[in-house]
Amino acid sequence: MDHLIENLIDVIGPGHMGSTAYDTAWAARLGEIDWNLSSHSLAWLAENQLPDGSWGARAPFYHHDRVICTLAAMIALSYRGRRGHDKVQIENGRNALERIVGGATEGLQADPNGATIAFEMIAPTLAAEAEKLGLIKNQGDRILGRLSKQRAKKLAFLQKNMINRHVTMAFSAEMAGTDERHMLDVENLQESNGSVGVSPSATAYFATYIKKGDEASLNYLRKAMKSDGGMPNVAPFDVFETAWSLWNLGMIPDLEVTEKLKPHIDFLSSTWQPQRGVGYAASCSVRDSDDSVITYSALLRFGIQKDLASVLAYEEEDHFRCFDLEVNPSISANIHILNALGQSGVNQANSSVQKELRFLQKTKGGNPYWVDKWHSSPYYATAHAIIACSGFSKELVEDAVQWLLETQNIDGSWGAYLPTAEETAYAIQALWVWNENVTRVPKEALKDGARWLEEHIDDPYPPLWIGKCLYHPSLVIRSAVISALALAQ
Repeated sequence: MDHLIENLIDVIGPGHMGSTAYDTAWAARLGEIDWNLSSHSLAWLAENQLPDGSWGARAPFYHHDRVICTLAAMIALSYRGRRGHDKVQIENGRNALERIVGGATEGLQADPNGATIAFEMIAPTLAAEAEKLGLIKNQGDRILGRLSKQRAKKLAFLQKNMINRHVTMAFSAEMAGTDERHMLDVENLQESNGSVGVSPSATAYFATYIKKGDEASLNYLRKAMKSDGGMPNVAPFDVFETAWSLWNLGMIPDLEVTEKLKPHIDFLSSTWQPQRGVGYAASCSVRDSDDSVITYSALLRFGIQKDLASVLAYEEEDHFRCFDLEVNPSISANIHILNALGQSGVNQANSSVQKELRFLQKTKGGNPYWVDKWHSSPYYATAHAIIACSGFSKELVEDAVQWLLETQNIDGSWGAYLPTAEETAYAIQALWVWNENVTRVPKEALKDGARWLEEHIDDPYPPLWIGKCLYHPSLVIRSAVISALALAQ
């Protein structure tokens, strides 16, 4: 176990994430602006079309992910591909899109966690562009129909302000397309690393349509490109990767602060801004409560106290927002804040604790589990809710614990779509905390889960996390897996 932990600590860094069809498709549009980036991206798209003709995560099948990735890939191939060669791929994509969207967006409505990030902003822009190119017909109406009101609602949050690097919408700046560039504060949009919102797709859009050939943007994209020629959904995400990895490892009771671990702790500490917290990358201007509270908790576990006020600053009337201008609350962010309040010694009578418990009761509804907008699996939010509530409101999560036990597969694994190491790890972490702090759980559940996990410890992990498309932060997942194995020993 020690060597697994050491090997993980050795490679924590700017962020490890596989290529996504969506971001790669935007890089493919660069064409003559940077033929090397464009050609590698086009080759990636050609090689990674799925058997049904769509693009996106192979598994799980998430309708919003497939729609946004397929639209982006078809447009890129139409602009920059070898028209005769790519005609079949585009036609297969069109047919796949028809099947995915279905009548009256039935497919999209089937996704339990709802839309991917900024889908209501990006999809209309892509659909309108695809219609102009003659790539889609009926699908455009189906995609656009229910999204126009959602898009207008979100844009209303901006009021008279423009999108700049301090606004979360910068991450999805490509939503402006070629017709609504007036929404962008162009001179205040880029980060110091040349990116727009540390997003390869938003940055490729910027270098193609806003500041054509911008060298800072292109240098960022060259560094972001993966060895397989594709682009990740976020780059870098050094704070996210480090904080979540340390949070998972920090669950191990006897974990020592080694010389290898200390630089990562120091890095997180150095990124913290009083009254603001952190964002998912040190180079990102936007701060959010989820990355802040995970960083706060991870640092506190290793003996470093930061100001809790930076987290409490996100408090609203009935919940904590994840970031400014947020339309739909993040359940997992509120769970993590509740956990941090407990970690800080705040008692159950505290008004913020009570607010979080009411919020979790409300968002749970009639289910024994929670779903969250950042993760496609209910095991993520539910496991973290059990961990957070074990020190506050046991009654709120008793049925969630039972749900975990009842949904364990016969081979010891867990998984909402298919058995995965990630979801199995979350379940083991939650059951271990419950076993240690509340009441005993069947030894077989932990034993069987750990046995299965030992056989499925290594990458690749399915992309279960929700960004503009599905993605997988591989080291974050691996840290959860290693944590679970250490706890179950």
